[in-house]
Amino acid sequence: MRLSLRWAERSRKAFRECEGRAIFGIVQGGDDRSLRVESAKALTEMDFHGLAVGGLAVGEPQDVMLAMIETVEPHLPGQKPRYLMGVGTPDDILQSVARGIDMFDCVMPTRAGRHGLAYTRFGRVNLKNAKHASDPRPLDPESNCPAARDYSRAYLHHLVKSGEILAMMLLTWNNLAYYQDMMAGARKAIAEERYADYVAEAKEGWAKGENA
Repeated sequence: MRLSLRWAERSRKAFRECEGRAIFGIVQGGDDRSLRVESAKALTEMDFHGLAVGGLAVGEPQDVMLAMIETVEPHLPGQKPRYLMGVGTPDDILQSVARGIDMFDCVMPTRAGRHGLAYTRFGRVNLKNAKHASDPRPLDPESNCPAARDYSRAYLHHLVKSGEILAMMLLTWNNLAYYQDMMAGARKAIAEERYADYVAEAKEGWAKGENA
């Protein structure tokens, strides 16, 4: 953690005034609350454009990740963006937004798409499963994304089982569209002061699973 702070100070001095570039300090400390707080306070004093929370979503349970966010959040400047690195599942993201996180990055939607897994408002759909072989339904008939709306699960299953690169393309498209829609819904719910209801509705939809 302290090595990261030394690198942060060197980076701030080297890049802080570069025009058109934002530089973020990265809060470290594993699952140790005292180290996380020390890191957050020191980085805040360095006056970065934003603060990232790193070293999470690397195998620890979700409750540990959320506890570390709750530990760090009070020590991050409220007027600057907070970025959670490498996260994550739709539930991880919505839970983290509720705890004050603004930004995310993750390979999950694209990697899942390359391996036959679709994210939808009905939860995850594994197109490798044989039960989809004769299913004429699309992933989501109400989606604005053609990959989710205009192709049957049977066809997507066929593409996945055949090793067609089109399967990876369509499922990646679907997953990115779902994540974008989910976040647009989150922003709207926050503006309307109904974010807790939005999360509950999303969870209810995911609970329907592949039977939807």
